[in-house]
Amino acid sequence: MATTILRREDVDFLLYDWLAADRLLTQPRYCAHSRETFDGFLDLCADLARDAFLPCFKASDEFEIKLADGEVTVLPQLAEALKQYAELGLSAASFPEERGGAGLPFLISTAGLAWFAAANFSATAYALLTAANARLIAAFGSDEQVSTFALPQIEGRWFGTMCLSEPQAGSSLADVLTKAWPDGRDYLGDRYRLNGNKMWISGGAHDITENIVHLVLAKIPASDGTLPQGSTGLSLFIVPAVLPSGERNDIAVAGLNHKMGNRGTANCLLNFGERDGAVGWRIGKEGDGLRQMFMMMNEARISVGLCAAAIATRGYYLAVDYAKGRVQGRLGNAGSAPVPIIEHADVKAMLLAQKCYAEGSLALCFYGAALVDREHEDPDSAALLALLIPVIKTWPSEFGLKANDLAIQVHGGYGYTRDFDVEQLYRDNRLNPIHEGTTGIQGIDLVARKILRPAKGWSVLKERIHRTIDAARANPDLQDLAGHLSGGLDDVERVKDAMKDMDEKEALANATSFLFAFGHLVVGWLWLDLAVTACERADLALGEHDDLAPGKVVACKYFYAYEMPRVAAWLSCITGRECILEAPTSVF
Repeated sequence: MATTILRREDVDFLLYDWLAADRLLTQPRYCAHSRETFDGFLDLCADLARDAFLPCFKASDEFEIKLADGEVTVLPQLAEALKQYAELGLSAASFPEERGGAGLPFLISTAGLAWFAAANFSATAYALLTAANARLIAAFGSDEQVSTFALPQIEGRWFGTMCLSEPQAGSSLADVLTKAWPDGRDYLGDRYRLNGNKMWISGGAHDITENIVHLVLAKIPASDGTLPQGSTGLSLFIVPAVLPSGERNDIAVAGLNHKMGNRGTANCLLNFGERDGAVGWRIGKEGDGLRQMFMMMNEARISVGLCAAAIATRGYYLAVDYAKGRVQGRLGNAGSAPVPIIEHADVKAMLLAQKCYAEGSLALCFYGAALVDREHEDPDSAALLALLIPVIKTWPSEFGLKANDLAIQVHGGYGYTRDFDVEQLYRDNRLNPIHEGTTGIQGIDLVARKILRPAKGWSVLKERIHRTIDAARANPDLQDLAGHLSGGLDDVERVKDAMKDMDEKEALANATSFLFAFGHLVVGWLWLDLAVTACERADLALGEHDDLAPGKVVACKYFYAYEMPRVAAWLSCITGRECILEAPTSVF
């Protein structure tokens, strides 16, 4: 098995050459850091991912998580890897120092997490959810709630979850039926007793940490016992598995979900309140739960994209290594010697597609993380991030999975066996187009909330794309690609405007096609921007990595030749009004 998880030179290119992460050091909240502390953090992540997370990659897939007498047992080696992660302070990396964190930029902590996701997605999921849980409590909770429930997670002593979905509701949060009955008030705020069921809860129960903090969406009944209608009636509650008194809360594991991949993450059906009601404390105002939860959901969506990108990248490296070493077939006459399969045109095409999908996904997620660091001081970055969230979640999930599919194809029959890691990587990555909002839900979010409604993010995106076009036109080797990007932007904008004149039901029926077209446009823009940066860097002394800059340019040209034409195809379905609503259900 190849030991390459991520290539440090590629990460450094994205962080420093392309995104200029050094400039973050001029912000007051990051001025205590330096390029050396950034690099030291990345070194630490790379080492721990290789030494602790990667060795239990296969075992975490083979070990069947157990539920016995209400207790959930996970792979001991996975638990040990996460304990090392916490002991090294990595849980606190992106939190400010006043919260006990290291105060690193979100971009740098995201880059560090990519190593863990590539090495062992199942183990990394626990850490990602915990960080997002603690960040939400730190943002919206009272001082007492933060010190009691967020700080132990930042320290890595406790883990956290998000409890949204229910068996009967799925992603339709307006149909949540979990109830929260008022139960007085104490030093932690308004206290409630919760009754209900939550499904698909990653990390919902395990034996890794001493406590698990659940963030639960529920509805507070009216005086007559009726529940408020719709998502505006949702409130958010902190419901710990172990109460501050040391007693076990009224939370039961009703069952485990046995998944196709990502099998090291315990996925649970939780029953809240089988006896007297699970004790929880409301965060913020009544009915404000969904707005608060969107903070955690959006962080989780960036994390989903990042994990998909990292898994795709590792699969790509494995495919390259295999293609270089596997000798099969001839390029000349029958008497010529067999060659490594990487010499065959079809294999080169598959590897180039993987490179475009994997490295393009990683660039997209890093770009989104950089916007997070700037959104507090820059309204343009906040607006652009809001527009791009559905793409950051979806594009790596869909096309990172295609990269893993191609990695299996490069391996041939060997890739379809459990002896080679690409088989498990595909199964692990298959989850990402589903959770934190399926691809269809992301399309609806993009069209309904960002396209059909006025949004500043579009004008910001256009301005930044045109900046890249101007830079590319100044380079003779990239001029044609600049023209293609300009034309693609015009096409997407034309359809975007046309969708505003459609009936809303028809527009939303075409939302997924628009999301794919828009996502390809965005990633095409980023690839051209990467190529511009690579051409500028090509004049520098690159040392042992002198193939890095040319590789970016070649991948960019491949993307424009083979992927960008798909934008017009997706758009044609919309402009031609080929609406699936016209298909009668009887045909199925």
